[in-house]
Amino acid sequence: MKTRDIVIFSGQQFSVPQCIQRIDHQSTHGWQLRYGGTKLFSDHSQDGSGAAAALAAATKELLSRIAKLPAPSRLQRRPSGNKGSSLPVGISGPIVRQRASSRVRDCSFAVSLPRFGGSPRGRSVYIGTENTYTVEKYQAALAKAVELREQAEEAYQRAATKAKRVEAKNLKAALKGSQ
Repeated sequence: MKTRDIVIFSGQQFSVPQCIQRIDHQSTHGWQLRYGGTKLFSDHSQDGSGAAAALAAATKELLSRIAKLPAPSRLQRRPSGNKGSSLPVGISGPIVRQRASSRVRDCSFAVSLPRFGGSPRGRSVYIGTENTYTVEKYQAALAKAVELREQAEEAYQRAATKAKRVEAKNLKAALKGSQ
């Protein structure tokens, strides 16, 4: 898991994992955990002497939350306001094209399948030709496109959670090694 070095107002330096932020404002001094909600771990001191203990408690809670909660997803949940159709996120169309070897145009949906750690993959879901196109075929193809997108989102979420838990395991090992 990525960490960064932070020097607090008292001059102490800490290696802080991502998802934990330092809060120093008037009478509030502590570490805020931002993973699956927020929680402040106060220094319980005005001079910053309790910062190390508060950071240790925040880190312990972070590792606990990573073990229990799914990783936060960066996938878009709602269609963009600029999207011209009412299709779900990641699905566009129907796309009408005529292949060089055909005299009849065909129609399909384009589906963007997200992959964790990689670029999205594109799939095409066939609807029919201009001679065979029906509302039922359109709805069946749309249902298939939605199912493909949902399966890809679930796989993305599983992979993201697995990667986050590996990062947490490595952080835990690093913390044990530094003690």
